[in-house]
Amino acid sequence: MKVTRQEAEENRSRVVLKAGELFREYGFDGIGIADLMKAAGLTHGGFYGQFRSKVDLAAEASRQALALNVALWRETMGRARGRALKAITGMYLSRPNLLVRAKGCTFASLCADASRQGEAVQTVFAEGIENHLQLLQEIVDGNGDDERRRRSIVILSQMVGGLTLARAVGDAPLAEEILAALRDELETRH
Repeated sequence: MKVTRQEAEENRSRVVLKAGELFREYGFDGIGIADLMKAAGLTHGGFYGQFRSKVDLAAEASRQALALNVALWRETMGRARGRALKAITGMYLSRPNLLVRAKGCTFASLCADASRQGEAVQTVFAEGIENHLQLLQEIVDGNGDDERRRRSIVILSQMVGGLTLARAVGDAPLAEEILAALRDELETRH
């Protein structure tokens, strides 16, 4: 049975969304094309009709996942009522973000993998980092754009690094200690 153009677009969107979740859960190399397609409810054979390669899918899925992360940050900032940085750090350095990798931070799940995926994926991550930095620059204090950018880089690095360390030890008291210490430090300093 022939698939309509709309169905093909819906299938592609479903694959990209599911791939973004599965890559965050298992890493780029932790899941194969057959399992990605199965999870999206499609056959393995349909993959190459939609994507040139797994790296192309990785780039597209990462772009979408990072855009979803930015949207969550914007939504959190919008509800913050003047305490945007506290709201962002509270949401980001939280138990749900610690435990739910598939829908959580793309950076904490995939930055190390992205460094080995080549230019297409690295370009997507560079754009994603810039987008997150721009959001932080809107809410951090500083004397001028250069200082706000520098502080934003430090804050993003601390948050991603802290979440990555917390995830590395699993659901343990140390993970909670890392997140709590970093939340307190960021709130106090910035």
